Amino acid sequence: MLSAYLGYLWCFERVLVRAPSGRQRFNVLGALNAVTHELVTVTNDSYINSVSVGQLLEKIAALDLQTPITLVMDNARYQRCHYVLEIAASLNIEMLFLPPYSPNLNLIERLWKFVRKECLYDKYYENFSLFREAIADCLSKTTTKHYDDLHSLLTLSFQSFKKLKS
Repeated sequence: MLSAYLGYLWCFERVLVRAPSGRQRFNVLGALNAVTHELVTVTNDSYINSVSVGQLLEKIAALDLQTPITLVMDNARYQRCHYVLEIAASLNIEMLFLPPYSPNLNLIERLWKFVRKECLYDKYYENFSLFREAIADCLSKTTTKHYDDLHSLLTLSFQSFKKLKS
């Protein structure tokens, strides 16, 4: 969403932060290869829905990967619907759904946090096209300019807890 995200601000005087008006949206639905960090996206200016997810699945299948594909998804209703599950089955893509309220288990959520930090925090865009360009540019450089930053952020190391007997 085109709005101001304040990083950190502490001052003695009142500071006015410029922010655009309106509620234009730039939606990005993405899939991240956990090993290569290659990003596949579907974008629009309206809403993410089951059709958008279907488009993403088709883009992933078009990569013609020689290994089985497992797509880790959160529990959004439009991701679990019959339409999406049928497309995934026809493209031979396994869908793995995370438990509710566990974005910390999804690597793509780490990428979205990085994009917000790079493109939104403490930034003002004069118009929507500049805002959209900044996000698209950041996403296009995940394997080049931002590789080092993302390499440490997008690790497959997750903290696990062993069940202890009491």
